[in-house]
Amino acid sequence: MSDQEMSVSLPDFAVGAINLASARLGARALYATDQFFAPLSRMLKDDAAVFLPGEYDEHGKWMDGWESRRKRVPGHDWAVIKLAMPGRIRGFDVDTSHFTGNFPPQCSIEGCYLEKGDPDDNSDWQEVLDRTNLKGNSHHYFEMDQETRQKVFTHLRLHIYPDGGIARLRAYGSAYFNWDKVGDGEEVDLAYIFGGTHALHWSDAHFGHPDRMFAPGRGINMGDGWETARRRGPGHDWVIMKLGHPGIIRRVVVDTAHFKGNFPDSCALFGAYLPDQADVFTAEEIAASENWQPILEQTKLSADHIHEFGSDQVRNIGPVTHVRVANYPDGGISRLRLYGVKG
Repeated sequence: MSDQEMSVSLPDFAVGAINLASARLGARALYATDQFFAPLSRMLKDDAAVFLPGEYDEHGKWMDGWESRRKRVPGHDWAVIKLAMPGRIRGFDVDTSHFTGNFPPQCSIEGCYLEKGDPDDNSDWQEVLDRTNLKGNSHHYFEMDQETRQKVFTHLRLHIYPDGGIARLRAYGSAYFNWDKVGDGEEVDLAYIFGGTHALHWSDAHFGHPDRMFAPGRGINMGDGWETARRRGPGHDWVIMKLGHPGIIRRVVVDTAHFKGNFPDSCALFGAYLPDQADVFTAEEIAASENWQPILEQTKLSADHIHEFGSDQVRNIGPVTHVRVANYPDGGISRLRLYGVKG
C-alpha cells in the first residue's frame, strides 16, 4: 500500500498483507490488448493515483493508471501482469480513482501459477474474481473466499468490460516460499519479504512503509525504508512483524543507509512464539507485545551505517513467530535482516 493510503481505513484482509502487484517489489506489466491513453505499468505504481488537471500528452488527457481507447469493435480489453513474487491472495483493490467518465463498468480477474516463465496459450488460467460491477473514482475491495486464499499464483489477467481505465490494482496477500527447501541448520534471513515476512501493526509510517525494511538489497535512497514522523510527545515508535516461518534468530543487521539526520538514536528487538495469533491484533495484544522477550537490548545506532549484531548481543530466546522492532524515539531504518534457522 502507498504511504498516502496508509491513513485510509482498509478492510481486515489487507491488514498485515503485502501488495503482490507492487512495482516497487518487482511486479511487471507484461501485456495489454490496448494501452493507448495510459500504459499498463502505471497501474502497478505504489503511490496513490494523482490527477493533473492541465496535463496532456500526444494521445490526449494524461491519466495516472492504465487506460485503453474507446472500443469500436466487439470484445473487451484485458491485461496480464506478473506478480512481484509467488503468493496467496486474500483480496483485491480495483481502484478507479480519477476515472469518472472513462472507467470500465465491470471487471473480472483470473490467475495462474507457473514455475518459471510467463503465460502462453496453454497456461491454466483460473477464475479468481467473477465479473463484477465497478463505479468511477472509487476503491473496490473484493475479499477472496477460503478456497481461493489457499491457491498460489504468479500471474494475473485483468479483464475490463468493454474498455476504460483502472488507476491501481492492488493484490493483497502473502508471499509463498517453499520452506521445505531450507535445511534445518541452514542459515537464512527470516525477515526477507519474499519468504513471507510482513508488518502487521505499527505506531507510525509517515514517510515509509515498514515492509520496505524486508526488501532485497540495500535501500536506494531515503525513501526506501521505514521512516516515522518526528515524535513530539513521550514514547517511541515500533512495528510488529510476522516472520514467514518460525525461526531462531542468531544475528541481526540494522541498516540505516541514507538516514543521516533522521536515523533512530537507538533500537531494540523483542520476540514471541505465537503460532495461533491472528494477523489483526487487539489493542490489548499490541500492548502485551511491549513485554515480549528481548532479542536485542536497546542499542545505539549511527547515521547511514550497517550495524551488525552477533551472538554476543543477540539473545537466543528459542523459536519466534513475531518480532517487535522499537525505534527510540523515532526515525528511519532502511533494512532489517534477521539471520537464523528454522525453528
